[in-house]
Amino acid sequence: MAVINTARRLTGKIISTDVESVNGLSTVQGYIPVRTEATPTALQDYYQLMLAKQQQERALEVSHKAASDEARQAEWNFHNAVLAMKESIRGQFGPDSHAAQAVGYKKKSEYKRRARTVKVPMEGA
Repeated sequence: MAVINTARRLTGKIISTDVESVNGLSTVQGYIPVRTEATPTALQDYYQLMLAKQQQERALEVSHKAASDEARQAEWNFHNAVLAMKESIRGQFGPDSHAAQAVGYKKKSEYKRRARTVKVPMEGA
């Protein structure tokens, strides 16, 4: 017998087929199950539990998305505040100050100037 992987989710098609089977059970006369989990009341209990857990999952997904959006917005607010602080430091102390260097900028005097290239006239032109 093949090993069943219960870690994966069932597809919607399988679940809807199962629901149709349970609904069809009500038309069957004389059904006497041997297994307790196969009784009509147990099947209805499992169905109601499944619906409740799916609803709980949806609620948690919505909550997770809301928390994720709030965290993303907080990250952007923090980033924009840091950028404003850096520009304020540059404006107050100048681009060549130790304060500008302390907040992550490179001092203006530390940049190398580009070397001028001398154009050599072409011979024979």
